[in-house]
Amino acid sequence: MSRVKIKVLFIAITLLAMFATKESALAQHTLTLVGGTGSSYARFYPAEETKWMWGAESFGVAWRYYSDKPRFVGAVGVDLEYMERGYVYGYAYKTSIVNDKEVRDYQYYHRNINSLMLPIVWQPHFYLVQNRLRLFVEAAFVLSFNISSNYSYQDNRFPGGKYEWKVPRDNRFGYGLLGGAGFAVLIKQLEVGFKARYNFGYSDILKNRNKYYSNTTDGRENPFYYTPLRSPVDNLTFSITVGWRFNKRGFNEWYAERPNRTKRLEGFNFSQATNGGNAGGSSSTAAGRSGSGVSSPSGSRPGGTTSTGTRPGSGASSTTRPGGATSKPTMGGATTKPTMR
Repeated sequence: MSRVKIKVLFIAITLLAMFATKESALAQHTLTLVGGTGSSYARFYPAEETKWMWGAESFGVAWRYYSDKPRFVGAVGVDLEYMERGYVYGYAYKTSIVNDKEVRDYQYYHRNINSLMLPIVWQPHFYLVQNRLRLFVEAAFVLSFNISSNYSYQDNRFPGGKYEWKVPRDNRFGYGLLGGAGFAVLIKQLEVGFKARYNFGYSDILKNRNKYYSNTTDGRENPFYYTPLRSPVDNLTFSITVGWRFNKRGFNEWYAERPNRTKRLEGFNFSQATNGGNAGGSSSTAAGRSGSGVSSPSGSRPGGTTSTGTRPGSGASSTTRPGGATSKPTMGGATTKPTMR
């Protein structure tokens, strides 16, 4: 299937869904056409000489469901995209010495891979300008299927053509992770926006060396003398989006009233708490004094000093010192200087 036919098919599916669905059934849903370009890159292990392949087109359709609960921020959805992927590999080089340093002049092999991508997306977002601007980030788990592929050599050193898939050598299915960010301008039910994504591949485009060792039985489509142990492919894409919201009124989360949080009207008064604590301490002390009513037993102190118990209810005490001097009791247990007789 040619690229033009695939584009027409995606547009037809989107328009059919937009006009065939009812607003009541899809009040929280959007359907979006996506198209853009970017670059692709392969991460070989062991490391090989590679470059980014620019001009990798992508287009497709995206469905989103926006929760009507204000505590849930974001949307979930699924995309279906056609994406060009591939890599540029330096399969041979010439060496020259410049300023006592080795300089390599590489000859490059180009491979284009046409893939169907199925990202399962979570899209947190928030609104600005009275719900006319949406800013969002995206995270997704991606499944992919490689439809076809072609290859070429720099300067037409060798003839290129259609890449012949081999089950022992090539992987048709793949998976990975995706991250991105963007914005959308809301004009009534129309949404126009821009987003950037990075697709991080985890699966290998080529089966590893343990399963397919070398290219001794292959043609020019396979430039690897020894098959890499790892060969995931990444994509960086920049896309324009044009979407349709199936609800004229807008999403329910725009009109949901958030519960007001009750504020504490009574503050903490430190001085009042301090005075209350002192008062409580004094009353408890007084209660202890008045409630005892029994004098403590008398005892002798070192040096011949003796003490007598407190009087009931007063808390005053008198002491007898050597020489017959006594100290006058005072309230609260305080004593004055002794008087000599």
